[in-house]
Amino acid sequence: MMAMSSWFSRLRHSSKSLLTISTPHFLRSSSTNLLKTSTTNSGSSKTPFPFWSLPIAVAVSAAAGSLALYPQSNLPRCEPPNPNSRTEFVVKGSHKPVPQELVNELKAFCKDNMTMDYEERYNHGKPLNSFHKAVNIPDLVVFARSEEEVCKIVKLCDKHKVPIVPYGGATSIEGHTLSPHGGVCIDMSSMKNVKALHVEDMDVVVEPGIGWMELNEYLEPYGLFFPLDPGPGATIGGMCATRCSGSLAVRYGTMRDNVISLKAVLANGEVVKTASRARKSAAGYDLTRLMIGSEGTLGVITEVTLRLQKIPKYSVVAMCNFPSIKDAADVAITTMLSGIQVSRVELLDEVQVRAINIANGKNLPETPTLMFEFIGTEAYSREQTQIVQRIVSEHNGSDFVFAEDTDAKKELWKIRKEALWACFAMEPDFEAMISDVCVPLSCLAELISRSKQELDASELVCTVIAHAGDGNFHTVILFDPNKEEHRREAERLNHFMVHTALSMEGTCTGEHGVGTGKMKYLEEELGAEALKTMKRIKVALDPNNIMNPGKLIPSHVCF
Repeated sequence: MMAMSSWFSRLRHSSKSLLTISTPHFLRSSSTNLLKTSTTNSGSSKTPFPFWSLPIAVAVSAAAGSLALYPQSNLPRCEPPNPNSRTEFVVKGSHKPVPQELVNELKAFCKDNMTMDYEERYNHGKPLNSFHKAVNIPDLVVFARSEEEVCKIVKLCDKHKVPIVPYGGATSIEGHTLSPHGGVCIDMSSMKNVKALHVEDMDVVVEPGIGWMELNEYLEPYGLFFPLDPGPGATIGGMCATRCSGSLAVRYGTMRDNVISLKAVLANGEVVKTASRARKSAAGYDLTRLMIGSEGTLGVITEVTLRLQKIPKYSVVAMCNFPSIKDAADVAITTMLSGIQVSRVELLDEVQVRAINIANGKNLPETPTLMFEFIGTEAYSREQTQIVQRIVSEHNGSDFVFAEDTDAKKELWKIRKEALWACFAMEPDFEAMISDVCVPLSCLAELISRSKQELDASELVCTVIAHAGDGNFHTVILFDPNKEEHRREAERLNHFMVHTALSMEGTCTGEHGVGTGKMKYLEEELGAEALKTMKRIKVALDPNNIMNPGKLIPSHVCF
C-alpha cells in the first residue's frame, strides 16, 4: 500500500523538478526561531525519579550519564504530554553539525560511496510519498555495501554522538526516515544480495536492500515465493523495521510471522544474530520480534532469513458489488467466520471505484466492492468460490464474477493493485494522507460505517481501501498541500478514525508503523507502563540515542 504511493509519487516528481528545488519553505525559517519553538514545547518534568534497587539504579545512572553527553535538545526525555496535540507536519529537532573528523573518518573507507550533495541529502530527508517534513535533513548520506561497513559507520557515529537514520526503499509514510536532528543517513539499497537459498527448507537468507518483488522474481524458477506484498518499492529491511504486511496477510501473516531470524548492528557497532535457522525455537528472549517493528531505533538490520511458501497450483479471483459499505464488510466477516481460507479479501468503496474508472477508462459499477482470491487445488478453489458466492447472495450482494484464466485474473486484480495510483487521477496536484487503523474483525463493519459518515460529509475527496479479512482498513484523504484548512481537515478525519478504532480495542497502525506521525496515540493504545518498558530497552541498547532518534517512543516518556 504505502510502497505504491512512493512509486507513483516518484513518477509524478521528475528528476528535472528535483534539480530546480530551492531551499524548502520549512528550512528557510530562521534556526533561532525553530530552536525557540522547540525549547518552548519541551519543558522539564517535575516527576520524581522512582525508587529502584541498587543494581538497577546503578545501570540507569550509567545510562543517564551517557545520555547527558548528547545535546539535551536532541533528547527531550520528559516533555509534558499534550493530549490535544495535532499532527506535526514539520517535525522539530535541534541540529549539531557533524564533526569534520567524522566526515574524514567515513571518507577513508567509504570513498565515493558517501555524499554531502544538497539534492541527495534533501531526497533522503523527505520521502516523496509522506506528507511529513522535518526542520533538518541529513548532513551526509552513506551508501553501505556490507555488514562490515555498517559496523564501522555505526561505531564512528556512536563515538561522535551523531544521529543515524537507516534508509531503504523510502516507501514509509509516517516519517520513519526523516532526519529532524540531521546526522548520517545510511542508505542500504546497495546491499541487495541473496546470500543463500535453501529450497528444501523453504527459506532464504538475504541482505536488507533487496525488494520483495525482486526477491520473488529470483524465487519463481524454484516454485517458491515470499508472501508479503506491501506494494512496489518496499525492501526487506524496511519491511522488517516497520513490521509491514499487505493484502496476503490474512492467509500468511505479517512480517513478524515470516522472519525466521535476522542480524542487526547495534548502537555500539556490534552485530547481534537473533536466532538460528530452525523453524521453531524456545532459546531465550525473542530478539527477532524485538527488532521487527523497531523502526531503526534499536539497530540497523543487515541480514534477514525469511520463511518461504510454495507458489499455489491454482487460484480464482472473484469480485462482487453491494448497496452499502456495511453489507460488504459483513460479507468479509462472515466469510472469515465460515472457516474458508481465502488468501485475499479486499474492500473498495464507491469513491475508490470511481477513481479507478476515471484513471483507467473503465465502466465498473460505482458501488462498494469486494474482491477475493482463493488458492489451492482446482477443486478446492472452485468449491470455496461457490461457498462465498452463496454468502454474497445472502447479504444483498450482486454482480458476482470470477476468473480462472491467467490474463483475466491479472486484469481483475489490477483493479486493486492500481487503486492508490488511481486516486491521484481525481486530484493530480493534491497530496494524500493515508490512514491505517485495525480493529478486531467483529468491529470492522461498524468502524468503516462510522468512518464513512465522516468521510462522506467532508469537503475533501476520501476513498476507502480495506484488507477486510483481518480488520485493517485505509483511507486515502486527498488534500491541497497549499491550503492549511485542507491539512487540518485531513488531520481531523485521521484523528477521528484512530480514536474510533482505539475505542474498539483496535490499533492506530495496522501495518504502516509509528514513525513520528502515530507517536501521540501510543500511550492511549498501550498504556504508560508499556512505553516505559520500551524506553528502558531503548536506553539500554542505545545509551547515546543515535539510532533514529525522535521516532517510535513519545518524548514525554520517562522512567
